[in-house]
Amino acid sequence: MTALEASGRSAAPAVDAEASAAGSRPVTPASEHTRRATARKWAEIALFVGPAMVLFLTFVVYPVVSAARFSLYKWNGVSQFSDAEFIGLENYARALFGGTDPATQQAFTTAYSQPFWEALSHNFAIIFLSMAVQLPIALAVALTLNRRFRGRAFTRVVIFAPYVLSEVIAGTMWLIIFDPNGIATQLMRGIGLDMPNGGWFEDPTWGFWTVFFIITWKYVGLAIILFLAGLSGVSEDLQEAAAIDGASWWQIQWRINIPLIGPTIRIWAFLSIIGSIQLFDMVWVLNRGGTAGQYSTIASYMMEIGFFRSDWGYGSAIAVIMFFLSFVIALAYMATILRRDNAHPRKAR
Repeated sequence: MTALEASGRSAAPAVDAEASAAGSRPVTPASEHTRRATARKWAEIALFVGPAMVLFLTFVVYPVVSAARFSLYKWNGVSQFSDAEFIGLENYARALFGGTDPATQQAFTTAYSQPFWEALSHNFAIIFLSMAVQLPIALAVALTLNRRFRGRAFTRVVIFAPYVLSEVIAGTMWLIIFDPNGIATQLMRGIGLDMPNGGWFEDPTWGFWTVFFIITWKYVGLAIILFLAGLSGVSEDLQEAAAIDGASWWQIQWRINIPLIGPTIRIWAFLSIIGSIQLFDMVWVLNRGGTAGQYSTIASYMMEIGFFRSDWGYGSAIAVIMFFLSFVIALAYMATILRRDNAHPRKAR
């Protein structure tokens, strides 16, 4: 037997002894301090997230689920829901194309489908006009107010004041202004013109444009304040360097300020789109969307047919469609437009 073999045989019992000793040691459990830290973390999460989650489930998830359930029935909202008639997706079919029954499809198209698509077209028209009219106005005013001049703070307060007013107060005020004997009518007559036929809000052409003018007056202040907040974060060194290099005031705005507040503009556009889809208060105060639905929206149409015509099943279907439309547009906008801002906030332009 060689010396190497002898040493190997003598070392083997020692190794086995160490391995058996290591295996016999109990696995040390998580310390009491670690367990307390974990329990404290989950308690803090429950404390701060729990109330918000309860409110979200109570006032968002439960109403949506209830509306989806009601939309499958023919129910007037007065009788017991147990007496409601289950009609499946018929309420959605009435809204989209007049129902599935050939005998009543023509009548339901006139009574249900046409008003729905007209209201939806008004929502999308407001979205388009917001981007085409409110955005340039808000940008121009914000870029102007971003300069230093006496009374700038007061001017900002005056511009933002309409947004602070409640929709009921603002709508009532404009109803008085556009009354047949109101200030707007007197001004028109003073320059030799007359008010539109049937009044400012009931004229088939002027009704929608009058309401959009009021909406712009009411909500453009929010866009201006948001843009001013974004401009406050733009370094003045960049503008001074561009001015030294010979750039004009307009070139500085177009090449520096506007690109740098791009994320703010996109956030406002997102809020404007969702707000235009869900627009209700101002339209409802201004004569419930018009006697002939000249400027009705999905929300005002839902309220009109659900509460005042006692068709809760169909009104719930309109609510579900509005929710689904807002949800899809929000997801699509976040996945396409806001994706770059969320992924690379510092590089977004």
